Amino acid sequence: MEYVTAGESHGPKLTTIITGVPAGLTLDEKSIASDMRRRQSGYGRGGRQAIETDTAIITSGVRFGKTLGTPISIDINNRDWQNWTEKMAAFGTRPAESQREVTPRPGHADLIGFMKTNTDDCRDILERASARETAARVAAGAVARELLASVGVEVFSWVRSIADVSMDDSDLIDYTSNEIPQDLLARIEFSQTRCPDERTTKRMMDRIDDARSAGETCGGTFRVVATGLVPGLGSYAQAKERLTSKLAASIYSIPAIKGLEFGAGFAGVGELGSGFHDEIVLEDGAFSRKSNNAGGLEGGMTNGMPLVITAAMKPIPTCMNPLETVNLDTLEVAKSSKERSDVCAVPAAAVVAEAEVSIVLADAYVSMFGNTCMTDIKNNLAAYKERLSVFSK
Repeated sequence: MEYVTAGESHGPKLTTIITGVPAGLTLDEKSIASDMRRRQSGYGRGGRQAIETDTAIITSGVRFGKTLGTPISIDINNRDWQNWTEKMAAFGTRPAESQREVTPRPGHADLIGFMKTNTDDCRDILERASARETAARVAAGAVARELLASVGVEVFSWVRSIADVSMDDSDLIDYTSNEIPQDLLARIEFSQTRCPDERTTKRMMDRIDDARSAGETCGGTFRVVATGLVPGLGSYAQAKERLTSKLAASIYSIPAIKGLEFGAGFAGVGELGSGFHDEIVLEDGAFSRKSNNAGGLEGGMTNGMPLVITAAMKPIPTCMNPLETVNLDTLEVAKSSKERSDVCAVPAAAVVAEAEVSIVLADAYVSMFGNTCMTDIKNNLAAYKERLSVFSK
């Protein structure tokens, strides 16, 4: 199960095409719409979110709410396109005033893309490198999320820190259990920063306000958790088939992600082996672990524990107090361009990461249990679970 996206930030629309989706998967239009809204939410977002109302328009691969087993294509129209029809026209002559309108911005793809492609306009690069493209990813992830839900998997996220404001989430959830606290998801979704602690949410919002007033931006960290995963997804046999590598690649594909941990991550290196590794126990007729420092992954495969991923997002590079750069015409010192931007997008990045994780996990399920139709997948999954139960009897 894979996806590909197309479209520019200020072009007519974004498009995603998802392949490998089995037939017979029921899709909920409201659930897809909810994911699209969640990506646009979060305190500190910029003016673009006031313009756009991202709606996933399915144009193929679904009939009467069920997938057909054929490629699914989804369009997301850009409302702001009407203000960019001349500058972003597919044909015709570029307006003279748009020549070299972008001075390369530190931290963006502008300069390197300019050099790599031999273009004469950084906008050719920034339009595609823009995080606006992640709206199409979330649409693809919404389809994957539906497949995971049908086999009992839940994927969710929360924000752990914004700039220098953080919460202690050590007791937020039991990482050795696939049970989710009943009120946790509600507290995350009702928070404007996707932080389940009300006091920390307020402190995060104040920090974002301070950054906005100073013309600055904020980064932060977030955590993605997946529960209900069957043991054995992924592979130990080939490097590229290890689920660890696939998940890491998917998270690092999100713009501005600079750090990643599974389970205890970097904190675990301070432990000796006997204190770090998760001892195996037999509980209620099933193999389990006393702890989950591995984050649900051993040998490149899921082990039945919750999958735990923590990621770090750098501050958004577009500052209202422009950084120093070089003018591409004069090659003299200049100030970088200012594009409309967010002050903080950590909550949105967490939602995008949910989508990426969902796609990787859904692909792991169809790779292991078949990709023809949902009936076969569920039957094969049930047989696999029954086989695993023999080991614990």
